[in-house]
Amino acid sequence: MGDFFGDLGRYLSSVHNREDLLGDLGQNVYLALVPLALGIVLAILLGWLGHHNRAARSVLLVASNLLYTIPSLALFVVIPGLIGSRILDSVNVIVALTIYSTALLVRPVLDALDAVPPHIVAAATAIGYRGPRRFLAVELPLSVPVLAAGVRVASVSNISLVSVGALIGTGGLGRLFTDGFQREYFPPIVIGIVLTMVLALVVDLLLVLLRNLLTPWERASRTTAGTEVAG
Repeated sequence: MGDFFGDLGRYLSSVHNREDLLGDLGQNVYLALVPLALGIVLAILLGWLGHHNRAARSVLLVASNLLYTIPSLALFVVIPGLIGSRILDSVNVIVALTIYSTALLVRPVLDALDAVPPHIVAAATAIGYRGPRRFLAVELPLSVPVLAAGVRVASVSNISLVSVGALIGTGGLGRLFTDGFQREYFPPIVIGIVLTMVLALVVDLLLVLLRNLLTPWERASRTTAGTEVAG
């Protein structure tokens, strides 16, 4: 145990290693969050379609389930042949994780839109809100509390899946795992695990904060409920 902590200290004392860690962390953030943002947009568009078309809803649910079962490494390898990119290009990871994020979020988007009270939608329609305007101004904001739960799951999934990209040369913190395994040297592996967990926790907390900022009525209702209970 003493040897391990000694090796860990020596690893972290190297300026070169610390610079590499920051670079890997930054790459992990980029490769995880860009596909998450793209996946949210695509899932919302597909969810809107599925919410208004029963046949499309069935197809989307089946397709999203099937897409998410594709092994990530296989998808990373196949994508260059589909889009014409280089095998070591980071765009392969971005495209793959965008597909996974979209597949993972389609059902939460549908559930979120289903959870919007029909009487509110009817009231919005009655005062002139129609189609895309009603969706953006009424349905989508009210679906945020349910949708946020799915986004939080997708963020953690992306942050962990980025590491698999290290096997094709683009994997953020995953480079620490491959480096440690190849050299049978544990400090980078442990550091990679810890940084991945910390990154997932920080992103999750930021998403909770964003959800609270986007849904002020939720805080107001909780405050009112707490006041009534106290009274």
